[in-house]
Amino acid sequence: MNPWEVFGHDWAVEMLHGHVVHGALRHAYLITGPGGVGRRTLAIRLAQAVNCQTPGTPGVPCRTCRACKQIEAGQNIDLMVIQADHEGGTLKVEQVREVQKFLSLKPYQSAFKIVIFLRFQEANLNAANALLKTLEEAPSYGLLLLTADNAEQLLPTIVSRCEILRLRPLGVDAVQTFLEMRGLEIDKARLLAHLSDGRPGYALRLAEDDKTLAFRAEKLDDLRRLLAAPARERFGYAEKLAKDKDILRRTLFLWLSWWRDVLLRTAGAQTALTNIDRADEIEIVAGGLSLPDVRKTARALEDAVEKLEKNVNARLLAEVTLMDWPRIR
Repeated sequence: MNPWEVFGHDWAVEMLHGHVVHGALRHAYLITGPGGVGRRTLAIRLAQAVNCQTPGTPGVPCRTCRACKQIEAGQNIDLMVIQADHEGGTLKVEQVREVQKFLSLKPYQSAFKIVIFLRFQEANLNAANALLKTLEEAPSYGLLLLTADNAEQLLPTIVSRCEILRLRPLGVDAVQTFLEMRGLEIDKARLLAHLSDGRPGYALRLAEDDKTLAFRAEKLDDLRRLLAAPARERFGYAEKLAKDKDILRRTLFLWLSWWRDVLLRTAGAQTALTNIDRADEIEIVAGGLSLPDVRKTARALEDAVEKLEKNVNARLLAEVTLMDWPRIR
């Protein structure tokens, strides 16, 4: 484990630690990668490293002083954490303007005033343009940390003003080992490592949240039932599902992971499944469909997720998605 105790991203820690130790901090960093891979944790550790009150060695936060604990909780007076009000929501220009006010005053008790923007790909155009102005005029005591799924989702002018760190998912075996070190039994650690697709942070959230696992089981059971259901039942289900956009979004992601597993098996790929506890049903469905049909279904779900982010009619989207599925008894 590296000195910041960020699992699986030693190269990123080594680079940032070096920037802190040698006084070579950039004014802005963009940390990209899929949600749950460790973006937020890395940003928090950097914030602690520069503002720790009692570092054991240069650039290594103690994580026990008042400042470190407050930063961990996102409640330090010299720290702002900015994000949309929910995942899949919109980060607004008013939030960036609050950041500008925050940075106009010098640090109260720290070396730096730090702003962490989580999921900045959710920023609307006005917010993105406002941040560009902030990046251009950031004070010497300001440190801006952005996280996003990938740099291509952001304005090129924003990306060009940041140091980019691209975090990648880890191997499933590595995440399983990580979970076992945290006290999980082997079978559960193996399942969660696969479900997380190599994202240790997401795997930990699954381990601590039985409701999320119950939601997954319910929606995958629904999927299997809907494959055999007539059009009327699919329409009725789509109407109920579309009433809550967040639930619809989460459901589409779960269904997409299942259909991608079917695609792997239909194509004869030996890649490990994400939904390993559903391997038997995935094999059965894969054996009854053609590769073009499965590929079409998976691609349609990818398109549905993208369209939902663009605020299309949720009910119509759900109906079209379910009606295009093959019927399998």
